[in-house]
Amino acid sequence: MKKFLSLIATVFVSLSLGAQSVELRSELEKINAFFYQLDKFYVDSIDNNDLIQKVIRQTLEDLDPHSVYIPAEELAKMNEPLVGNFDGIGIQFNILKDTILVISPIAGGPSEKLGIRAGDKIVEIEDTIVAGIGITNNDVLEKLRGKKGTIVNVGIARKDVKEVLKFAIERDKIPIYSVDAGFMINENTGYIKVNRFAANTVEEFKEKLTPMKAAGLKNLVLDLQGNGGGYLRTAIDLADEFLGDKKLVVYTEGRAFPKEQSFATAAGDFEEGKLIVLIDEGSASASEIVSGAIQDWDRGLIVGRRSFGKGLVQKPFMLPDGSAMRLTISRYHTPSGRCIQRDYGNGAEAYYKDRYDRYSSGELFSLDSVVFPDSLKFYTGNKRVVYGGGGITPDLFTPLDTSANSEMLTSMIRKGITNSYALNFVENDRKKLAKDYIDVKFFKDNFKLNDDNIEALKKMCEKEDIEWDENDFIKSESVIRTRIRALIARNIYDSDAFYYIISDVNEALQDALKLLDSGNYEKQLLANKS
Repeated sequence: MKKFLSLIATVFVSLSLGAQSVELRSELEKINAFFYQLDKFYVDSIDNNDLIQKVIRQTLEDLDPHSVYIPAEELAKMNEPLVGNFDGIGIQFNILKDTILVISPIAGGPSEKLGIRAGDKIVEIEDTIVAGIGITNNDVLEKLRGKKGTIVNVGIARKDVKEVLKFAIERDKIPIYSVDAGFMINENTGYIKVNRFAANTVEEFKEKLTPMKAAGLKNLVLDLQGNGGGYLRTAIDLADEFLGDKKLVVYTEGRAFPKEQSFATAAGDFEEGKLIVLIDEGSASASEIVSGAIQDWDRGLIVGRRSFGKGLVQKPFMLPDGSAMRLTISRYHTPSGRCIQRDYGNGAEAYYKDRYDRYSSGELFSLDSVVFPDSLKFYTGNKRVVYGGGGITPDLFTPLDTSANSEMLTSMIRKGITNSYALNFVENDRKKLAKDYIDVKFFKDNFKLNDDNIEALKKMCEKEDIEWDENDFIKSESVIRTRIRALIARNIYDSDAFYYIISDVNEALQDALKLLDSGNYEKQLLANKS
C-alpha cells in the first residue's frame, strides 16, 4: 500500500510542477479511474480526503526529509515563528502551582500598556476561574490568543492588593523575537544569540549591535547553537552584515531553477573586528549558510561542533484546499562550492536519528571521529581546508561536556523544578531583589544561593517525588546553581540577563572568549592549510 500511495502522489506532484506530457496525462486518467472505482465499489466507506493526505505525505517523505505537507489548519501556526508575530495579549507566562503567572509583559504589547506586571497571576478569564483547575499551556493559548481588535477580560491577583484586578485587554499583533539576547559580555566583546532566521531577524540584530558599538565593541560572538534555520533571504542579509562588498554569500541551483548567486553589499555593520560564530549539531540550514560564508571568506572563526547538514532549499506551494507543501527545489552551496547537505538515502527516520548516532559514535566528544574523504575537500580564501557533504565543521572543536549530568538534574529540568523555584523566589521578594541588585552585572558578581535556598530546593524536589541524591547534587551543583541564578535574573530583569548568567556554563562561548583573549585568533585563521 505504501509504495502504491507513493506512486499515485508522484504523478500528482509531477503534474503540479507543470509537467503535462502525454504519458503523465495518461497516468492521471488511470488514477482518476482508480479513485472512482475505489469510491464506488470498495466494501467499506473511504475517507477520500484522508487518503489523499496520506498519499501526499508519504510521497514527500520518500523524496527527501525536508519536503513536507502542511494541512490548512496548521499552516498559519507553522508560519508564526518566521513571520514574527501573532495576535494575542502580549505576555510571557508559566504555570506555577496551577496558576497562570506573568513572567513579563512583552514590550509594546497590550498587556504592558494596561499596566500588567511581572509577577501578576491571571486567576480569571471571561469571569471564569482558571486557577486551581489543572490548566495547561495549550489551554492558556486558546483562551488568550484571538483575532486582533477583539477583547478578552481577565482577573489579576497582585501581591499586596486584596481585590482581584479586572482588565479588558484588546488583542493586538504580538512580536515573536528571533534574537534572544545581545549584550557586552566584557568590555571588548559582544554576544548575540539568534534562535531562528525570521522576517525581523536582521532588524533585531542591528538593535542589539548598535549600543554595543557605542560601548566600544571590538569582538563579536554570534551564537547560532541550536538554530534550525528559517528564511534563506534573512541568512543572506545577516551574512551581509559581516562580509565586504560583492563577496559571494551563497548560491542555489536545482533542476527546474537556474543557478542563482547572492552577494554581500557595501552596507555592513560589523565588517571589521574579530568575529566568532558558535554552532552545534542543532545548527542547520540558514545557520549553515551564515557560518559557511564566514568560514569560506576567512572572515571569522567557527567554534563548537559539526552542524546538522541541511543544504536543501524548500519553496511553499499552495494546494486548492488551503493546505500547502514545502517542496525541495534546489541545493545551496557555500562560496567555496561545497554543499553541506548530508546523505539522506537511508530514509527520514535514519536521517533524523543522526544526532543519536553522533553521540553513540563519540563524535560529540572528539573531532577525530569524523573523517571526510578527499572528494569533499574545499578551500577557503586563505587556502585552509574545509569539507562539504556533512554540515559545517568548526575551526575550533568544543566537546559536549556531560560531566555535570545526573539523573536528579534531568528530573529537575524535566519537571520544571529549577524554573518553579526561581519563580517562587522572585515572587516572594521581587521589589527587594530589584532594589538590592541594581543591575545584572552586580547581581552576577554578588548573588549566591545559600544553604537555606538549597534546603528549600530540596523540599520542592521531594514534594514533586524527585529523590534528593547528595552525590547527584555534588556532581551537578555548578549547573544547578548557575541555572537557578540565571532564571532568577531573567525574572528580575530580562532575557539578556538569563544568557549573561548562563554564559558561565556555555562551553563553546567560554572557548570563544579564551580564543579571543589568548591572541591566537589570527593564527587560527591561517591554520589547517593543505
